[in-house]
Amino acid sequence: MTAANQHNDTTAASPTLDPEEVQRFSRLAAEWWDPNGKFRPLHQIGPPRLSFIRDRVVANFNSDAGALRPLAGLTALDVGCGGGLVAEPLARMGATVTAIDPSERNIAIAKGHAEAQGLTIDYRAVRVEDLIAEGRKFDVVACLEVVEHVPDPEKFVAECAALVRSGGVAVFSTLNRTFKAWALAIVGAEYILGWLPRGTHQWERFITPEEFERYAKAAGLINPHFEGISYNPLRDAWTRNPDTDVNYLMSAHKPIVLAET
Repeated sequence: MTAANQHNDTTAASPTLDPEEVQRFSRLAAEWWDPNGKFRPLHQIGPPRLSFIRDRVVANFNSDAGALRPLAGLTALDVGCGGGLVAEPLARMGATVTAIDPSERNIAIAKGHAEAQGLTIDYRAVRVEDLIAEGRKFDVVACLEVVEHVPDPEKFVAECAALVRSGGVAVFSTLNRTFKAWALAIVGAEYILGWLPRGTHQWERFITPEEFERYAKAAGLINPHFEGISYNPLRDAWTRNPDTDVNYLMSAHKPIVLAET
């Protein structure tokens, strides 16, 4: 890592960024696109997460769910994009994608992979605060598996919501703060099965759906919709379902403000 990159990857702590978390994922950056590596769980939960985004965005904008590129004509932001596991599919679905991550190493990996796939994605090593300062707005803001890694989730959700255009939609995914989540997502996934590096998650930072709904409403988002994602060991697959005890997704909408441009 260059000195400049090291500086960016060890940014001083703020309510919406934990430098230790940034360093943790930066160290693993080269493994983002290995489906059998450290990020295998993210590859496995990709299909249900992406189908949730597609379905909620299509419903919000009355788009054609059966279209080859159902997000065509929409702008999308992927917050905490890592190596681009969500940004690339969003681009393939037709969205004009901006993707941000505080880690220069993650952004470098993401840029290189997207270019090799012939995809145009605006990858930037910045924070949500930087885009707010620029006055940016997006039709879709996706923030998956990030909220549980920040010191002040309520402030972070509010900043993500500030980037949603009037009439747009925000999509989040995180883990519920339940004993079941501790047993499966930490003890099981990190210590027994070794799906994730030990220390990836801190149970006290998990967020209940009730808390998340409160954060979303305080941030000006409406009509929150929740779904769970569960692992079936017999099928070795993750599916969407009503069970939000461990992993769950939430979508919410920004009310239409006629004066907003």
